Amino acid sequence: MKKHLKNPIFKIISQVADEMHVRAFVIGGFVRDLLLDRDNKQDIDIVVLGSGIDFAHQVAAKTGGDTPVKFFKNFGTAMLNFHGWKIEFVGARKESYRRNSRKPIVEDGTLEDDQNRRDFTINAMAIDLTKENYGKLIDPFNGISDLQEKIIRTPQNPDVTFSDDPLRMMRAIRFATQLNFTIEPACIEAITRNAGRISIVSMERISDEFNMIILAKRPSKGFLMLDETCLLKLIFPEFCDLKGSEMIEGKGHKDNFYHTLAVLDNVAAVSEDLWLRWAAILHDIAKPLTKKYIQGTGWTFHAHEFRGAKMVHSIFKKLKLPLNDKMHYVEKLVLLHLRPIVLAEDVVTDSAVRRLLFEAGDDIDDLMLLCNADITSKNPNKVKRFISNFEIVRQKLKEIEEKDQLRNWQPPISGEVIMQTFGIPPSKAVGLIKDAITEAILEGEIPNNFDAAFMRMIEEGEKLGLHKANS
Repeated sequence: MKKHLKNPIFKIISQVADEMHVRAFVIGGFVRDLLLDRDNKQDIDIVVLGSGIDFAHQVAAKTGGDTPVKFFKNFGTAMLNFHGWKIEFVGARKESYRRNSRKPIVEDGTLEDDQNRRDFTINAMAIDLTKENYGKLIDPFNGISDLQEKIIRTPQNPDVTFSDDPLRMMRAIRFATQLNFTIEPACIEAITRNAGRISIVSMERISDEFNMIILAKRPSKGFLMLDETCLLKLIFPEFCDLKGSEMIEGKGHKDNFYHTLAVLDNVAAVSEDLWLRWAAILHDIAKPLTKKYIQGTGWTFHAHEFRGAKMVHSIFKKLKLPLNDKMHYVEKLVLLHLRPIVLAEDVVTDSAVRRLLFEAGDDIDDLMLLCNADITSKNPNKVKRFISNFEIVRQKLKEIEEKDQLRNWQPPISGEVIMQTFGIPPSKAVGLIKDAITEAILEGEIPNNFDAAFMRMIEEGEKLGLHKANS
């Protein structure tokens, strides 16, 4: 393993360990990713048989003396940055848990104790950094074999592991999704038995793991495991409500649970953006609330895009996701996700394209990606027709954008100009006139310039009994 320890920090740590007469090891995710030949962008975790804080200060001194050390005395941990790497030091410890808390009672321990407390065998491997055994792999639970067999397994009894720290259930599914591994059947069964324990974990921590599942190459794998183990119902019941299809008079509808997962995977194949993926997850979230069977017509989900957009805030709030521009972006895409599809199915008019550009703004390209991903039909002719029609919509969007420049557009006449022209204070009339000008430009009735908009403003003002202030 010596040849893999290329970062010079390891030699510094080895030297400090020799001088302090203690043993030190790199452990956890760094070792796992090293053996997987996977780009490691994670932190380096160092376990010391002694004080991690004292050790970190000595390492910092060796790196030049001005390297700041952040330490957390209550937890016995210290952290420093070295050439862009975040290195965390902790003394070897053993842990025990209370029933109603995932915060452990910590005691000093041996390396064996420290490895025993790790979540999975693939994260319990350590590399010795002491001078006499530098580079030696210490793998008490055969984690290297589990890496080769692509298995997620706990070092200890999985019921104890997951009951002690229920977040590990989410982590098991996250690692299996990210690495495309399988979770050992005994662990899946233990997660299912202990799923209710997730209630003692903060929603912020749950959502951190959930988002990492969503950011995987094929996030549907994680969703299916969350569903299989009953965690999804506890964390995100609205998504589980999408399940199932009904048949009446020979007419059925697709299972929106599996359709949404297909859309999510389609988006994941073309974009790494978390919030675009959330838009995919939520684009049909209101279908269970709007589902209706109409005799002679079939199943309808009327206005599910409007209901869905309104649900975004409550879902984000419950999951402790940001209630800021990220949420508004998801709301917008959920609200507009049918618009390009409607355009593709009908005659593509300039006014409809203008209106879409006006409402979508800079998010128009993401909206088109979402709409493309929404094509999950098994009928190749239907898929071909949709893709062909979307190309027409895209071309029209490009033409209108070049001609009218409506992306993130604001009408050429502001509310201030309206008030100054007619000598009126802020009022309903100002909004009515401004809306009328906007509609006239979007419908192509007048050009998108100040003079034409000013003339329309005068006309609309006169309809309301207003006259220019200087006339």
